[in-house]
Amino acid sequence: MVQAAKEDLLRAGCPECSAQAIEHLLDEERFHDALHKMRVIRCDLMEELHRSQRRVDCLDFLIRQTEKEIKTTTERR
Repeated sequence: MVQAAKEDLLRAGCPECSAQAIEHLLDEERFHDALHKMRVIRCDLMEELHRSQRRVDCLDFLIRQTEKEIKTTTERR
């Protein structure tokens, strides 16, 4: 179970040192501490996801604005 957890953490984008720390906590049956550490990492990943989403939203806006400008410019000709 512990090895599978470490591999899953690494696949999820967890840094090696964090995955090892969680593995160590699980080995010591410090489940609440391991759970807390995983939740902190999850929060970090969610914030990264939200930052990326804001960038995508900004690009989508710029794309729409550029498409409108192209359409307006084309219609004037």
